[in-house]
Amino acid sequence: MAGPKLDDIAREVGVHPSTVSRALNPAKASMVRPDTRIKVEEAARRLGYRPDLVARGLQSGRTATVGVIVADLGNTFVTPIIHRLTSALETAGMVPIIGETQDDHERFTRILDHIISRRVDAVVTAAARSGDKEILESAGRLLPVVVAARPLEGTSLPQVIHDDRAGARLVAEHLADLGHKRVGQLRGPLDVANFSQRAEAFSEACQRLDLEEIPVFGIGERPIFDEGRRLMEMLLEDTDRLPTAVFAHNDLMALGALSTLHAAGLSVPDDVSLVGYNDLPAMDLVAPPLTTVRYPSREIGTAAGELIVEVLGGAEPEDVCLDTHLVVRKSTRAIR
Repeated sequence: MAGPKLDDIAREVGVHPSTVSRALNPAKASMVRPDTRIKVEEAARRLGYRPDLVARGLQSGRTATVGVIVADLGNTFVTPIIHRLTSALETAGMVPIIGETQDDHERFTRILDHIISRRVDAVVTAAARSGDKEILESAGRLLPVVVAARPLEGTSLPQVIHDDRAGARLVAEHLADLGHKRVGQLRGPLDVANFSQRAEAFSEACQRLDLEEIPVFGIGERPIFDEGRRLMEMLLEDTDRLPTAVFAHNDLMALGALSTLHAAGLSVPDDVSLVGYNDLPAMDLVAPPLTTVRYPSREIGTAAGELIVEVLGGAEPEDVCLDTHLVVRKSTRAIR
């Protein structure tokens, strides 16, 4: 049995079917008087009407879907981005189609191709590594593409990011203010621009502030707990001059480093001060609570969703760069 049609709703409310069509189309609903729109929506719910999105897509050339590509769905940094992005899209009557790359280029390529083949209206990626630049720019010639959270250097694609260099400088300045003179950093994968920018800016700030940077001869393959633990083990093994403070490129790596330090019988912050990056949920509940740079993932998600809606509405895209600030907790202390 066929479901209710626009004509059925129109008869129920006493308006023309074209008015019903506009009232139920998020892109055109503003053309209908608010009281009429409410009556139409109530009648549609009462009658059990479901819009034919395929037919609407054929008429408009749009599918009301946006591809969203992330690196790790299990990462609590990613979750708020997806939530806020989804909310921003829903206000415009769109829904996301989500793919996870697991930080693998080939998987990224397959997911991007698959999503585009589904005729999405746009793509947002929060998983870009430097090797993904070519395929993303190629996709950008077919449909709007927004780069979020992970910067892509040297591209004309619109980006919603934050200032990683400024964040790393805040860390170095905080450690210098506490009187530290010998520091180290646990670097994330340098083909992810966040980590290359943090590494460069932290080292430059150390030179400016006359801090000795103890080298760590290794780079995290992925920005995860296990890699933070591995790099901290390398640092403990490779030097007889332990830094008094360590900057891990994200909170997960910082937690891995914390595990290694505890296993070695070292106290944070009494023996080694520790700083992370992102301010993930529950970092204030870690023992000790983690000093970290806040990365505004919720705001990134909202801004990326709003940017996609604006671009699909015909606006010229503009990059968004959000501010940083340091959240000081008990994992850092002054040198006595």
